[in-house]
Amino acid sequence: MFYKIIFKFIKILIYLLNGKPQIIGKENLPKDENYILAAPHKTWWDPLFLAIAAMPKQFAFMAKKEIFKNKFFSYILKKVNVFPVDRQNPGPSAVKIPINYLKKTNLGLIMFPSGTRYSDELKGGIALISKMSKKPIIPVVYSGPLTFKDLLKRKRVKIIIGNPITMMLYTKKITPEVTKELEDELNKSFNKLKQ
Repeated sequence: MFYKIIFKFIKILIYLLNGKPQIIGKENLPKDENYILAAPHKTWWDPLFLAIAAMPKQFAFMAKKEIFKNKFFSYILKKVNVFPVDRQNPGPSAVKIPINYLKKTNLGLIMFPSGTRYSDELKGGIALISKMSKKPIIPVVYSGPLTFKDLLKRKRVKIIIGNPITMMLYTKKITPEVTKELEDELNKSFNKLKQ
């Protein structure tokens, strides 16, 4: 309930500040199962735009543990299904928590495989999460303003959603080669969607 209220409020705020985003490819989102929305991380607000583009579906989000230091902010984040990850020492929970969300709840997962806004290099965790949860990966890209000033200038935002990727992950053992195969496929999808 809290998630719905917060994201309806964010949606109204975004529409007032920037106008309605253009959503391309929403028909590619699975209707009857959870999935992982995977995107290159470009701004601090792109997770909000991705979640709004896929509404009414609700999501869990990974975030670096440093943003949980403020108690009030941490409380709000947890209420909207954001969970902390230690990027220096991820540990088993970095994979176990999202798998449990995907398998045991009706929440999808929004994930940035590069892990940071300042990198395009993909990390391997997404392959393992997809395989263990048996949920498809949906590539998606945010195209729009990268600064708050440009956001306020109402520069148009586009969210472009690609076709699901499973790459036979459910039957393959996760090896460095399989992880690399998925990374290549995701990067190809991201590049195609950007064009």
